[in-house]
Amino acid sequence: MTSSTRPPVNGQSGNPPEHGQQDLATTERIDTGSRGPMRGFGGGMVGQKASTFGPSAKRLAGRLRPQRVILGASVAAALFSVAAASQGPRVLGWATDVIFDGIIGTIGGEGAVDSGNEPAGIDFDRLRNVLLIALGLYLMSAIFGFVQGYLLNEAVQQAIRSMRSDVETKLNQVPLRYFDRQPRGELLSRVTNDMDNLSQSLQQTLSQVLRSLLSVIFVVAMMFVISPTLAIVALVMVPVSMAVAGMVMGRSRSKFIEQWRSTGALNAQIEEAFSGHALAKVYGQRSRIQANFDEQNRKLFEASEQAQFLSSLIMPIMTFIGNLNYVIVAVIGGLRITSGTMTLGDVQAFIQYSRQFGHPISQLASMVNLLQSGVASAERIFELLDAEIEDDPFGAEQKYAIVPDHAVGRVEFEGVSFRYDEDQPLIDNLSLTVEPGQTIAIVGPTGAGKTTLVNLIMRFYELDSGRITLDGVDIAEIRRHDLRSRIGMVLQDTWLFEGTIRDNIAYGRPDASEAEIREAAGATFVDRFVHSLPDGYDTIVDDEGTRISAGEKQLITIARAFVADPALLILDEATSSVDTRTEALLQQAMAALRSDRTSFVIAHRLSTIRDADIILVMEHGQIVEKGSHDQLIAAEGAYAALYQAQFSQAETV
Repeated sequence: MTSSTRPPVNGQSGNPPEHGQQDLATTERIDTGSRGPMRGFGGGMVGQKASTFGPSAKRLAGRLRPQRVILGASVAAALFSVAAASQGPRVLGWATDVIFDGIIGTIGGEGAVDSGNEPAGIDFDRLRNVLLIALGLYLMSAIFGFVQGYLLNEAVQQAIRSMRSDVETKLNQVPLRYFDRQPRGELLSRVTNDMDNLSQSLQQTLSQVLRSLLSVIFVVAMMFVISPTLAIVALVMVPVSMAVAGMVMGRSRSKFIEQWRSTGALNAQIEEAFSGHALAKVYGQRSRIQANFDEQNRKLFEASEQAQFLSSLIMPIMTFIGNLNYVIVAVIGGLRITSGTMTLGDVQAFIQYSRQFGHPISQLASMVNLLQSGVASAERIFELLDAEIEDDPFGAEQKYAIVPDHAVGRVEFEGVSFRYDEDQPLIDNLSLTVEPGQTIAIVGPTGAGKTTLVNLIMRFYELDSGRITLDGVDIAEIRRHDLRSRIGMVLQDTWLFEGTIRDNIAYGRPDASEAEIREAAGATFVDRFVHSLPDGYDTIVDDEGTRISAGEKQLITIARAFVADPALLILDEATSSVDTRTEALLQQAMAALRSDRTSFVIAHRLSTIRDADIILVMEHGQIVEKGSHDQLIAAEGAYAALYQAQFSQAETV
């Protein structure tokens, strides 16, 4: 017998086997229960439901479209893999017939075999050839299965890589207002946990759904080839299985939503507890925090228990229905063997196909929750990608005003009005002119609009009305990158990235030379403490500043402004974290820094701005006083009251 011809059974010659597909559910089944309900603060969670599943799934499919060539190759590989494996049971049925005919012929004697001649026993050559065919089919299935998995992984990871890149670009384009309205933990969750959940969900569900669908198609085809009657009996159980699965899933949906909400509440409580860990210890609130955690944990447990219980019912119910189908097929198949309408090998193959037919159906049902979790994470990512962006993202082809390379720093506010919320005015019809080289100090109570004023200069927010000009050019007509490259800013809240002290100083001007970095470090007294560190300027620091103090971090950020050499300087309580002696030294350094450049200084300690050219006193978004220190003291107005109150408190202390 050749490898392409079915061995004769009962004297009949069969057709060559056609390539089909076997369901490999028994070896590829994934344990959806192994993924816990929590994936990090506010992160993706199995069972999370997308509120707009259809549109989000369609949009997610669009993200995979650039990988259509790789996906097409993956589908083709899966087709060959499953097609080859699906022929296995049929070929093994032939082997059963070879053995059965040989044994029956040996026992029955003359006339028991197809020719009526003397029994020849089992044809081992024929049996060997059949088994080699089966081995070849399964080997080919395994090879194509490996190729399919590799290609699918490549396509998914390329799509996720592209989406991560788009998210990073988006975060650089959204206005500061967006970050004001988004909790930090929630935003980080979308960028990390939801992206990871989406990647894993796509990787698992696409492969399983593809193979399961192909398995159903090929298995049903092979069942009809063997026996249309038995195939119809087996297919009767499909609508029953789908109806039961749909009913269970419908009941579990609301429980999953409740589980997600409970997870979010627990994550928020954990993040709050960790952020305020030291404060909780100081005030002895650890027991209260523990009680709150236990309560939220209990709610999550109850919601998760019900959701996972209902979801876990799908697999055993589908298995039970599949076993009923198996019993029915076995009984009818046995009757057809006794009637001589089917061979033992065909019945054996059909029973294997009926068992395989139930597995992909069960897999598809079990994939639903995981797929919905992935689509829900994609929906949250799409919400970020759909956020409104600033109107001049980097690289956009728009016409902008050209600012001279060496701006002189004349700033003018013309009837500027701004509010964060429409019903809460903050700055209203403010006008101000700042000449080049002047130092403008801004003082006033908390919430007066001091920081908002300088944020408007940086175009972190857009004006409601009026305009701000830099050297006569409306800043709204200047590309944001060009505008901000001419402004140096030192904030009260320092920020250092993980890297060397040298890299942190040169952050605002990466091309700065070593001499310029050391000059800036010397001017801001960074050089004084750097030499005490084992690695000097190569010392690694991070945002937490684990190796340096808060005051030393502040010095590094001021040195960063020195290196940038901006035309316009903004100092927002830049000396708040240093000691009195260092502050005195920094005042001298900042005086040199402010020389020949326009500076805006926000200060709470009035002693630090006595030498400012103009002091603005703000209340409720309005400039209530303006003048030099001596002029405002003589006027005995709001500034004089603030000054006297501050120094009387110092004397009392």
